[in-house]
Amino acid sequence: MSVEIVSLGCRMNLAESEQIEAMLAGEKDLVVINSCAVTAEALRQTRQAIRRARRQRPSARLLVTGCAAEIERAAIAAMPEVDGLIANDAKLDARVWNVPARPALAARSAGHTRAFVAVQNGCDHACTFCVIPLGRGPSRSRPIADVVAEVAAHVAAGVGEVVLTGVDLTSWGQDFGLRLGALVTAILRDTALPRLRLSSVDGVEIDAELFELLASEARVMPHLHLSLQHGHDLILKRMKRRHSRADALRLVDSLKARRDIAIGADIIAGFPTEDEAAHAANLSVIAALGIVHGHIFPYSARANTPAARMPQVASATISARAAELRAAVAATRAAWLASLIGTPQQVLAERDGTGHAPNFARLACPEGTPRGQIITITPTKIIEGMLA
Repeated sequence: MSVEIVSLGCRMNLAESEQIEAMLAGEKDLVVINSCAVTAEALRQTRQAIRRARRQRPSARLLVTGCAAEIERAAIAAMPEVDGLIANDAKLDARVWNVPARPALAARSAGHTRAFVAVQNGCDHACTFCVIPLGRGPSRSRPIADVVAEVAAHVAAGVGEVVLTGVDLTSWGQDFGLRLGALVTAILRDTALPRLRLSSVDGVEIDAELFELLASEARVMPHLHLSLQHGHDLILKRMKRRHSRADALRLVDSLKARRDIAIGADIIAGFPTEDEAAHAANLSVIAALGIVHGHIFPYSARANTPAARMPQVASATISARAAELRAAVAATRAAWLASLIGTPQQVLAERDGTGHAPNFARLACPEGTPRGQIITITPTKIIEGMLA
């Protein structure tokens, strides 16, 4: 049997999994788990994926890489299902896998309408809840020429949309005196890419050039996903985040004054010391920002983080608050989807018969729509959270 890559967690892992899959093309009877350890739940899912893969492929060689293989190295290595670990910072090196280096971009693009391009790795910040710097190391950026060449190769292979990803995407370029706006400008100038999307960004790191592109450039999708984490200033300080609630509101208001832009955000429920007033502020920021793409994470203590030593919120309270946050996002999203009925959307068709508009709303495509084609759809209804 061929190589199987199981990718867990962030879009960064998805981008890297595509590279690993192309690099290992032609290998036999191998399963690679590209793991995640951002939360205790992510670690549980990693273990579950390892056990499931072993049941389904009992004779395959099973290797684990990713953040769990770095942060929880001893525990993952001790699992009887695991044959070996690949260091997270070496997983894109062909020598580590004992395979020849080969051009991989065309193979990665084959059959895809959207490609994830990792432009930055690691993080220099020290958020009190986060273990990712332990798994990813310090921030480092890819050169502009390398990124542009990769995007151009995807475009040549028929990819209609590229998503720029990174562990701390908006820190791209700071290690050699540039900002992310310069990279986006170069991609748009030097390639014929139809659509460019950004993964999660730190709002306070959006430079003036990037802001202008988000506000006015048609090829940059009107969809901003913020690494927000919370809506209460004291909790943000205890998280050691670098923005305030007012900073987030000011950014979104400024963008929405220029362009109809869909807002997404990562939000943590039940951070240590979070009282009812802080939770209420967290709830209210959803409507205040108009968050329609929300990722809600119940807080889970991670070993060796400052937050794990703070007074903890009861697990039942965390679960209840997470449910309230999800309900608030669902209500905001439902109203937003209803507002799109009757408005033409430019949809990039995907292989499953659906597609995404520039604002990342998901739509059902007419039967027989060729994959990769951008078509205009005017939705008339909502079916199970999707426009049709």
